[in-house]
Amino acid sequence: RVYDVRTHHPTKGFAFVEQKLQETTLWCGRHLPQNRDIFMVSGGNGNVNLFKYSYPKERSKKDGDGKEEGVAGTLKRLQSRSLSSQPITSLDWNRDIEGLCVMGALEQAVRV
Repeated sequence: RVYDVRTHHPTKGFAFVEQKLQETTLWCGRHLPQNRDIFMVSGGNGNVNLFKYSYPKERSKKDGDGKEEGVAGTLKRLQSRSLSSQPITSLDWNRDIEGLCVMGALEQAVRV
């Protein structure tokens, strides 16, 4: 789930979008420092998935009782790759070079 925490509804809580990201355990997730709408998750099967979150036109709306409730955006998978035979347990983006990241897996390998 990806939550939009801008507007909290008293009974429904925060708006969220739910999507099955991987078939295995998610080990790590990091946002791209230069663009908060893009993030990557790594999984127990050695895969990494790159996603983009798109905001809705209106971030909140009134429910039947006149209370504000959040409106969730959409998720789009940009890329998916298998990089290891073991879980990818760490992932970090470079703050100076957009799109450059490093990750480590349980197979004792570091990938750039």
